[in-house]
Amino acid sequence: MIGVIDTEGDCAEWTFPAVPGAVRTARHAVHEALRGWGLDAAVGDVTVLLVSELVTNSMRYTSGPIGVRLVRPQPDGEGPDARPGLLVEVSDPLPDPPTERAAGPDDEGGRGLQLVAHTAHRWGTRHGKSGKTVWFELAVPG
Repeated sequence: MIGVIDTEGDCAEWTFPAVPGAVRTARHAVHEALRGWGLDAAVGDVTVLLVSELVTNSMRYTSGPIGVRLVRPQPDGEGPDARPGLLVEVSDPLPDPPTERAAGPDDEGGRGLQLVAHTAHRWGTRHGKSGKTVWFELAVPG
């Protein structure tokens, strides 16, 4: 069962169990939130792809729950909420940060963080109260 935390305003947040179908559900939720903000054409496909990769990674190594959070760009704002890009966070209870691997041409995995690193404007990880968060920011055409 998906846990909708918030989808109003400038932030959308959900929790997903680490079960088959969670990646598909996360992709759909993110796509719908971006569409509601009018951002689906600008960064929608890339955001959905990267969220899919990170949620898949979380499911591979933990039993959940997996959190996904989007923060809408606020290019004209001032202070800590001013953000020219779309912020995306994927959290799970595993405290260990992910490691970027060099995937070979025949490897079926190991490309998720490479995609994030090469596509996002900025990205990183941080420890939380109960696990870690992998975040990235995508530039939004102005």
